[in-house]
Amino acid sequence: MSTQVREWQADLRAAAGAGRIEGLDGLRALAVTAVLVYHVRPASLPGGFLGVDVFFVVSGFLITTLLLRELNAKGRLDLPRFWVRRVRRLVPALAAVVLVTIPFAWLTDTDLLVGLGRQTLGALTFSTNWLEVAAGTSYFTATAPQLFVNFWSLAVEEQFYLFWPLVLVAVVAATTSASRRVLAALAVAVVSATLMAVLYVPGEDATRVYYGTDTHLFGLMLGAALAFAWAAPGGGPLAVSGWQRRRGPVAAAALAALLVLMLTLRQASPVTFRGGILLGSVLSAALVAALLGPPSRFQRLMRLRPLEWLGRRSYAAYLWHWPVLILADALVPTAYDSAAHWALRAAAVGVTLAAAALSFRLVEEPVRRLGFRACARRVAASLVSRVPARRALARAVAGAGALAVVASLAAIAVAPERTRTHDRLLAGQRAVDASADRAEVVAPVTPDQPSPTGPQAPDRSMPTGAEITGFGDSIVVTSVDGLEARFPGIMLDARSNRQWRDGEQAVQARLAEGTVRRAVFLDFGTNAGVRDEALVRRVLDSLGDRLIVVVNLYGGSYWVPEANATLERIVASYPNAVVADWHAAISQQPRLLQADGIHPGIQGAHLYADVVARAFAQLSEHLTGVPVDLDAPAPGEPAADPAASPSRKPTRGLAEPSPAATTMPSPDRAV
Repeated sequence: MSTQVREWQADLRAAAGAGRIEGLDGLRALAVTAVLVYHVRPASLPGGFLGVDVFFVVSGFLITTLLLRELNAKGRLDLPRFWVRRVRRLVPALAAVVLVTIPFAWLTDTDLLVGLGRQTLGALTFSTNWLEVAAGTSYFTATAPQLFVNFWSLAVEEQFYLFWPLVLVAVVAATTSASRRVLAALAVAVVSATLMAVLYVPGEDATRVYYGTDTHLFGLMLGAALAFAWAAPGGGPLAVSGWQRRRGPVAAAALAALLVLMLTLRQASPVTFRGGILLGSVLSAALVAALLGPPSRFQRLMRLRPLEWLGRRSYAAYLWHWPVLILADALVPTAYDSAAHWALRAAAVGVTLAAAALSFRLVEEPVRRLGFRACARRVAASLVSRVPARRALARAVAGAGALAVVASLAAIAVAPERTRTHDRLLAGQRAVDASADRAEVVAPVTPDQPSPTGPQAPDRSMPTGAEITGFGDSIVVTSVDGLEARFPGIMLDARSNRQWRDGEQAVQARLAEGTVRRAVFLDFGTNAGVRDEALVRRVLDSLGDRLIVVVNLYGGSYWVPEANATLERIVASYPNAVVADWHAAISQQPRLLQADGIHPGIQGAHLYADVVARAFAQLSEHLTGVPVDLDAPAPGEPAADPAASPSRKPTRGLAEPSPAATTMPSPDRAV
């Protein structure tokens, strides 16, 4: 054996017995940064959710390494002591987030309290993932923000911490070599990844697959396999000279590949669940492996002071960032990507980092080093301290804590069962269904239809409500009041969570029964965007010569910009179609949205109807050359009295949509 290899093995043995692995904090910092960017602006890093899987790999490696060290040193595991250490590490910071967030949420918007009892129970018992699955809530299409939705990953990790020590003892007892232990861990990882791939059904909600401990265990097990390999005599495969020479280039390649994956992977894509998350976990394991050994450039990079600072506080930053973002959005509604929106997000990130720093210094470190009892004794001593300032501060903190506990319990007790958004969806759905009941068989005139005077051109005049059929998702459902006020007699066919695939089926069904009128507007894809351009074209083709308005999307999801660009491109090739720019109109007045920042409120529903009306008007003007006066009554309708008509009042006084609020096809495509 060469001298260099022996030196490497000595370094590895020394590192294996040390309590700290250099560079892992930097890797944690990269992971939490990816998650932060993803939640601040998904379009900038659509695969940033892989930061959670980096955490899983690091946690699986560290916990397994700690257990193996204790097993090798003592010949047994002190499981109660291990679990107490985990509680010390995780619970204090989590409890602080819960007790601070709930009272602020109560003061901000009661919609944020829906499901709060279940969320709090899940947070404090590390069962968030399974409680949310059992409740049928969706991580991907929720109609209201959940304060503690990010705690699902903590639940997966804590469940791993609870059961893995028992399994590890059995694996060590049943095997005699590190290679077999590695294979056992890898086998579990493969089974878990296979379950995720098999149970995922494209087009269906993937919350169960994403949240499941069984289906999302593979990252933790890849970390465990790496720990088994590192614990092999002499460093095992990590001491091979070939690996030691190549670990630098491997780290660079893995880091670059992980970044590319984060930039390209989409959470709604089948590739994500059928290999994408697994690949991200494998790359994460390669990065951890590259840190094990003598000092290297990659290790020095991961030990940069800003990375180490953030990495040591990454747990608290992960806990705080989501509730802070939710509260900020509820307090100050802003349009996505506006200057105000960026300022608000920057402030939220600043608050997150400040809260993480305070949590680390005042909560996490004291409890981790001293334990619960010693910390309680210190607090009690401070309450009766002879130093006035210290005593006053301790009593103020204790009083604030007690008030937070009482306020949190009270908020849970009075939490509503449903959000206002949900109530509006239920009421809107009833109104939509009632309008669909008014459907009558119509016979639209097309150029192919004979008439006593010969072929008759289609009617391109501004349609009335009795001449319009609207198809859509929950945005249409929550806008029904505005649509019926603007277009009396309109027929609507809408359902929550409809995507373009479902929309095509709805349109085909209405066409088959002959109830689609001469003017149609379409609004699908709020929860998934536009995945199939050919499908959208089939829908437009099936509507023939009708006047068609396609409403674009608004929201912070990564798919919104690309979906709107796709709709723009498709509609440009149809002379009888136009894009209604809901995105531009509501971006000017985000306060008209409900608490979820997606669905229109009461006034927002009237703005939505105005956007659709202006789209039909501009399309009609473009095709006929006849100006349309939107304030004039439609033929056969009485003149509107602004002072007496509640249907008109909400629309007046609203800011006019920008000139880009309706996108017309190019003039050379006009009929």
